[in-house]
Amino acid sequence: MRVLPIKPIPFFANKNQAFWRLQLAGWAGAMLLRAMSAIANDQPLNFLVIVLIGTATGFSISLLLAVIFRQLIGRRPFVTWGVTVLTLPFGVGLYAFVDAWVIWLYRAESNASFAQLFIGYFYYDATLLGAWSALYYAINFYLQVEEQNDQLIRLENQATQAQLAMLRYQLNPHFLFNTLNSISTLVLLKQTEPANAMLSRLSSFLRYTLVNKPSARVTVALEVETLKLYLDIELMRFEERLRTRFDIAPETEQGMLPSLLLQPLVENAIKYAVTPQETGAEITISTQLIGPMLRIVVSDTGPGLQTSTTDNRLSGMTYDGGEPVSTGVGLSNIRDRLWQAYGEDHRFDIVEPPEGGFAVIIEIPFESRESAEQADAALLAATPSH
Repeated sequence: MRVLPIKPIPFFANKNQAFWRLQLAGWAGAMLLRAMSAIANDQPLNFLVIVLIGTATGFSISLLLAVIFRQLIGRRPFVTWGVTVLTLPFGVGLYAFVDAWVIWLYRAESNASFAQLFIGYFYYDATLLGAWSALYYAINFYLQVEEQNDQLIRLENQATQAQLAMLRYQLNPHFLFNTLNSISTLVLLKQTEPANAMLSRLSSFLRYTLVNKPSARVTVALEVETLKLYLDIELMRFEERLRTRFDIAPETEQGMLPSLLLQPLVENAIKYAVTPQETGAEITISTQLIGPMLRIVVSDTGPGLQTSTTDNRLSGMTYDGGEPVSTGVGLSNIRDRLWQAYGEDHRFDIVEPPEGGFAVIIEIPFESRESAEQADAALLAATPSH
């Protein structure tokens, strides 16, 4: 029989409820200790009424102090501690007055004066209310720090999401322009079927980019299918000059990676390997498991690194009429996305294979779709609500 998971509720999720729980538990404990002390000193059982009255008095005064302290916590330190130092002695004095008066009435035959009883209880009650006040401030300041940390984490997550969105949405506008221009040319030539096919593939590709969240992760299989949509569009432009080969290991198909991670790499290869060569180039996309890491290699048979455009390829810059123009899909984009997603736990290398050409090697922690979904569910269950 499967047991449904129980989401733990943080103790301070409801601050008002937590306050009353601590208040009741604390004063009940104080009353118990005082009662045990009275019994240990051979006090009569009716003395427990005195203990009960003293506990109720302290409980009530602490509620008044809580109202005052709650107003002071958000103020400047000078105001908070100054008013606290002035308020606490009045609370202690009131507490000691009630305790001394009750004992004075209870032991009317005692030789101790009311002033002596008041001074004696003043020190005792000062210790009790002083500890209560210190604990009250300590807990509330701790909760403030926790809230600030949670807010900082939320802001950092939002900044990370915004950064990922910016990087993910940096699709090369030249690709869209060239595709639409090719469709327009096919329409003018009355080649409606190729134009319709190209438009359909472009629609599917753009739908994928818009439906998936910028920070979403997808399986290798889905990323490859989307990449094939993009390559089908480019294939209609470059025809036999663009040759592709996929070498996807079956065990990697359910591995997770950031969405649209490979498209900029392939676009980079088309721009700098296929376009400048009359014979075009072959682009190979391969994946394999290397221990706990998922290795992805995107390579081409282009001119490699020993060309005048190498710096442009690495930086994502091209030149139009002598003016620098950003393509928006430089390799730095991929590097930044990997850093945002995995921190130092990844590899991103640019190499020139022995047989020539250009290759980008990426290694990220392998995580299957099932384990990723379980991790996301666990993270959601562990996230505290405020």
